[in-house]
Amino acid sequence: MSDAETETGGRTRRGGLVGFLRDLLVILVVAFLVSFLLKTFLVRSFYIPSQSMEQTLQINDRILVNQLVPDLVDVQRGDVVVFKDPGGWLYPRGDTPPTGFEKVLQAVGLAADTSNDYVVKRVIGIGGDRVQCCDAEGRVMVNGVPLDEPYIVIPPGETRASGIDFDVTVPEDSVWVMGDNRYQSKDSRYNQDQPGKGFVPDSEIVGRAFVLNWPLNRITWLGTPEGTFTGVDQARSE
Repeated sequence: MSDAETETGGRTRRGGLVGFLRDLLVILVVAFLVSFLLKTFLVRSFYIPSQSMEQTLQINDRILVNQLVPDLVDVQRGDVVVFKDPGGWLYPRGDTPPTGFEKVLQAVGLAADTSNDYVVKRVIGIGGDRVQCCDAEGRVMVNGVPLDEPYIVIPPGETRASGIDFDVTVPEDSVWVMGDNRYQSKDSRYNQDQPGKGFVPDSEIVGRAFVLNWPLNRITWLGTPEGTFTGVDQARSE
């Protein structure tokens, strides 16, 4: 083989490697850009740090959140929503802060947000609803209609869906939220002494959780059991 042929073969191999690396870089940049756009406008991932939503969500679960709610899609009763702490809802946590690399992944949407700024609860009442606890059977009522809530956890020996009584009317453009683990959830009931009086403004809602995506053996679509809020809208208009 001549020297010219050897040199040409070397350039071809080097050119092939350079081309491969260039294409790989383009793919990575596009992937990061798409992920960033999704995280910014459509879907965001969050980490569950507490037991307040058990058994629906457990500690260390990851969820995907639809950020079109409530800006383009109205929030509904029964939605599991993520919202920014209105102030005083969260206890300080001594978590290890994410590394620089983890922060980058969180920023572009490739890792779940683990910051101590967000709360996950279930919407029980929307603007204009009257929410009360409890009826003679210990059930929460919305607009006078008692709710059968199969998702809630009540400790042995307790029969009521809430350990405290309340009777509130939700302001417009706000929601009343409660955790599924009713006796282990610092939710609207326990924040009525805060400036927002326990109500969460729609403007603070990041979005609606629509899927539990980690761990893999617990992947689940999140929603409201059929029939839980049947009759609530009709009762409101009467």
